[in-house]
Order: sequence, then structure tokens, then C-alpha cells
Amino acid sequence: MKNITSADVVVIGAGICGSLLARKLALAGQSVLMLEAGPRVARGELVNRYRHSAFKSDFMAPYPFSEMAPHPVFTPEANNYLEQGGPHPFQAQYIRMLGGTSWHWAAQMWRFLPNDFRTQSVYGVGKDWPISYDDIEAYYYEAEVITGTGGSPDTGSPRKQPFPMDRVPASYFQQRITERLAPAFKVEDDCTARNSRSFDGRPACCGNNNCMPVCPIDAQYHGGIAAASAEQAGVQILTEAVVYRIEHDAQGVITAVHYYDWNKTSHKVTGKTFVIAANAIESAKLLLMSTSTQFPDGLANRTGQVGRNLTDHPAIGVTFDMDEAVWPGRGPVSPCSIGQFRDGDFRKEHAPFRLDISNASQVASVTKELIQEGFHGAKLDETILHRASRRVSLKNALEQLPDPENRVTLSGKKDALGLPTPHLSWHIDDYVIKGTAATKLRYEEIAAQLGATNIKHSKAGAFSNRQHITGTLSMGKDAASSVTDAFGRAHDHPNLYMAGTGVMPTVGTCNVTLTAVALALRTADQILAEVIHA
Repeated sequence: MKNITSADVVVIGAGICGSLLARKLALAGQSVLMLEAGPRVARGELVNRYRHSAFKSDFMAPYPFSEMAPHPVFTPEANNYLEQGGPHPFQAQYIRMLGGTSWHWAAQMWRFLPNDFRTQSVYGVGKDWPISYDDIEAYYYEAEVITGTGGSPDTGSPRKQPFPMDRVPASYFQQRITERLAPAFKVEDDCTARNSRSFDGRPACCGNNNCMPVCPIDAQYHGGIAAASAEQAGVQILTEAVVYRIEHDAQGVITAVHYYDWNKTSHKVTGKTFVIAANAIESAKLLLMSTSTQFPDGLANRTGQVGRNLTDHPAIGVTFDMDEAVWPGRGPVSPCSIGQFRDGDFRKEHAPFRLDISNASQVASVTKELIQEGFHGAKLDETILHRASRRVSLKNALEQLPDPENRVTLSGKKDALGLPTPHLSWHIDDYVIKGTAATKLRYEEIAAQLGATNIKHSKAGAFSNRQHITGTLSMGKDAASSVTDAFGRAHDHPNLYMAGTGVMPTVGTCNVTLTAVALALRTADQILAEVIHA
């Protein structure tokens, strides 16, 4: 396609948030250009790459790596793209290609709880958002309708309308876990963007059980579908376009962006309104790179807030063998969870959490475990069947409080285009440590109720990332402690907006994509309102 040099709105990043924002603007009559650093890859090719990969547990296996738009790689021999400043590693995992990281997600589309927007006022911890649950409720529903979301109706998040999609029927595994844990623990269907019937030209889920890293039939919504819908609405998309500088005038109004193609030829695009919709790490990196005489520390960073308050859901897990065969591995990977510890007065003292119950096939991990234990031959086959049919795996999602010292800065390393790579500083505070102790108590109760043996907890002091990367572009009323206003507009630049998880002031206890998409749709309405009144 011929390169476009101007548009009403220029969107940087073609993930689920940028794509659905761009789509909404285009449907309202705006000319929209979306720039994506990574390549365009068809789902069939991704499925084929995964099918032929020897490492089925690697969620990045289907997604091509490019030195021109590198993403994090965590292998012993990798010269990792992310420089870790510690003290705890922040092992972010994201995809730089058309459609973004939701290609390999679990499609969980949870609403925040009303109290998640006001933790400082109610519990004396964290931050209050500049908006309330009521401000975003209609946008939650708009996003659910687009993506075909279904789930449990009584998750604690008030709904004015029912889910647009019925849930995928519960597997035998889910049914037995639910029955065995009741009434002490309430197991609820995950809120997911997964078809239980034909919808939007895509089929119903047939239970392939590799939703992560790629749904082979597109029963599960993802950013690739969002990007395609944006293109159908008239959005022009340029892939392999790595934005490296944002240009402004004397008043701080953004006038253009500059990008490299993969041959390192520089191009310039002008527009009226600009939206940064890359992930929370890459968006912060771009703003920090875009220095000028007027903004020596980067754009939108007059008060030094860009890149700060980097958060995720630090997680610990447990596995054990149940006292009956429940056969995980049939149906969606992530079907259900326990949400009764997401809110309460205890939030004044320790992190709230949600418990995810995995339905992933346990055959590969059990086989590896048994080989290491010395099993072989017929005894190996017999024991694989016994353990894999009983293996239960849980992982929590602990709320981490925003901390300005947890942050993204620029490292001294350069990528293949000569651009600086991200440097991450991250630590785990006592609020999370106390929440971890509370989680372990619940794990013990659950294991006892399910007759567990062979119980294995995460290594003490070790946390895994849930890849719910938030903060770094926090919205707020006060420019001294935030980057954007309540609509995602940069405090320092009247025509620069941010979309994605980076604008979220806090991370809550659930997957963050639905909230980020809802905010992006709300930002699109604000942009359109300003166009009408211009």
C-alpha cells in the first residue's frame, strides 16, 4: 500500500485498544492512520508455527521475532530486550505485530469492582481514579458487545444489561471442582470473549485447549480481529512502521510523528490528533525518546511521571493431585476462578486477590516430571494417565499498589534500528507479601477440600508476572502525579491522547484488557466530541 502522509487522527500501535479506538473514529467519519511497529501475520501462519514448534509451553512460539521491532525473549541464551534494574525481575511478555499481545491471551474480560476505582478513599491505600465505575459502565458493555463476552452475572460488578454472549458450557473438570469446593469457595465462570455460538462470522469454541497461545479457529476474540475490523471501517494501516519521534510546535501541540520502516528509511506523518496506543512499556519508551529543547525529559513528562507506577499482578501458584480423576485439558484453558477475596476491609492491610483455576492439559508437565523421577516404559504411561487426570493448578492475581519507583526508563542499549531499549525497575512491597501469605492459607484450605497429595507451591519469594502490565501513563486530576487527564489526554499536549493499560492508575485483581478497551472507547468519544465542537 502507498504510504499515507496525513490523517485526521494518527494512532500509534495496532493492538486491541488502538484498533477499536481507530475503528470507532473511522465509523464516525474521521480519516485514521494506524502505525504498527511489527509485521502483519495471518492466523493460519501463526497456527502452523505453533503446530510445528517443539516448545508448546512457550506462549511466544507462534509469534515471529524481529530485530527491527523486538519483543522480550526469556531464554538462557537470549540477549534480552528488557534491561532489568531489579530488585525483582519484571519479566514482561508482549507481542509486537498487527493485533498486539491479545493474540496469545486467555480472553478474560473482567470488569473492575466499584471499589477498585476508589481504594484511597475507602481503604487508605493506592490511588483514587479520576473517574468512577459509573463513568465507565456503558463502555464496559460496548466493549463486551463488540468482543462477544460472556460470564457469571454476579461477579460483584454491577450490570445494567446482561452479557451479550452465553458462557461456554462448563467442562467436567470445572463442574467437579465447583461441586467439591462449595459452599466454602464459590467457583464462578470467567468473563471471557469466547464464542459459545457462531458470532461475528466466527465459530463457537470447540475446546481445542490451546486458547493460549493461539485459538486455531478464531472462536476467541483477539487484537487481530480488532485490527481487521478497523481496516474494514476504513482505517489505513501501515505495518513495519516503528515510530521513534513525536514532533511538536512552540505551544506543545503535536504536529507529526516520524517512523522508520524496516529498511531504516525515515518517514513523516502529520495529523490533527495523535493517540499513543502501544503497550504500557513501549508507549512510555516512545515518550521518553521524544526529547526536545522545550521538553528535555521527553513528551508528556514535565513533572517526571512518564514511566512511573509500573504494575502487574505478582503471582504465586500451587499444583497438586486431587483424589479423583477430573480430566483437565478438555475445553477452554481458563474457564473459572474464585473471586470472593477481591474486595473487603482486609484491603487496608494486605493485597486482595483472585484465584485462577487452570483447565490446561497437564500431560506435558506431568510427563516431564515423571521422566525426571525415573519412570519409563509401561509404568510411565500408566502413571502419566493417573497424575495428569488428577492434576489441579491454581494461580493468583494479587493487586500491586502503584509505586513511583517501579518504573520504565531508557537503557543504554540500542536495538537494530539504533533506538534505546527499555530499562525496568520493580520491587514487591509488604502489601503484596501479606497478600501472598493470605493466598497460601486459601491454597491449603482448597487442597485439603480436594483431598490433595503431591502439593507443590511456587518457590518462596518468587513471583511470576501475569502480563497485566499497567501504569506508566497514569490518568489523574493532578498533573504533578499523573500523565493524562480522565480521558487519556496528556496534561502537557492538547492533541495527544494515550490508550491502553498504561493509563490505568491501579491494577485491581482481574485481567485488565476490558477496562483498557472501555477507556479507549471513551477516549474515542471525547475526541469526536471535540471535533464536533471545533
